[in-house]
Amino acid sequence: MDLERFARLLGSQVVAARKIARGYTPAERWVVSLADGRSAFCKVGANQNTADWLHKERAVYEGLRAQGASFLPELLGFDPDPSRPILALEDLSGASWPPPWTPERVEAVRATLDQVHALRLPVPAIGFMGEAFEGWSQVGADPGPFLGLGLAGEGWLEGALPTLLAAQEEVSLAGEALLHLDVRSDNLCLRDGRALLIDWNHACLGNPEVDLGFWLPSLAAEGGPLPDAVLPDRGPLAALISGFFAARAGLPVIPHAPRVREIQQVQLAVALPWAARALGLPPLGDLAR
Repeated sequence: MDLERFARLLGSQVVAARKIARGYTPAERWVVSLADGRSAFCKVGANQNTADWLHKERAVYEGLRAQGASFLPELLGFDPDPSRPILALEDLSGASWPPPWTPERVEAVRATLDQVHALRLPVPAIGFMGEAFEGWSQVGADPGPFLGLGLAGEGWLEGALPTLLAAQEEVSLAGEALLHLDVRSDNLCLRDGRALLIDWNHACLGNPEVDLGFWLPSLAAEGGPLPDAVLPDRGPLAALISGFFAARAGLPVIPHAPRVREIQQVQLAVALPWAARALGLPPLGDLAR
């Protein structure tokens, strides 16, 4: 535990600390209570990836706050220790964390995303993710992990793959909008009717519809509207998003992030039928399995 480091960073003795079991990376998350009456959320890098991400998050928080953004918690401090950096943020424990979802909550998140997309930061373009958005090409090269999930049969994939491959190529990823690119209920909360976003390590510049679209499968899985109701007639986008999850959800569990495959399977279970509907493909239960 890093209580002394928390205290030095925040300028007050830690009188209580509670570890938070949330998120999909091995970063440690703590809510600490301080002797001066304040509380804070502290995230600690646990390996090289999470350490690098915390440095990126710090830059995003500083850049957005400098532009007057209020859709993210206040940055309270940063300890740049090379092996275990600490990002200290405003404690949002008292906010409302969905689900459940209501139309008003969905609109609050969309309003916040509109604000995000209107801003600019010196972050990489979305192209830095390389082949991440060529999911159906990866499934075509090695269909076993996808088929092993049991969501679709070999006959369905054989018939649908040419359409999915062509459709995903139609999406323009490029753009100047700031993207969060990891919008899910574990990365957002609501306070006073407004949505706040956390976990900015994937921030980049690109097409804002990609940002919104990647949120929709988890939203529907938690009782929110279907993706088609939020973004109708988006067959290529549905192909891109379903391909992203189809190429990953059936892969082996990541030892240091064991819950990632689970949430990817949840997202794929919504995204794949979305793509089938939007592209006029046979229902997933059709064709020989």
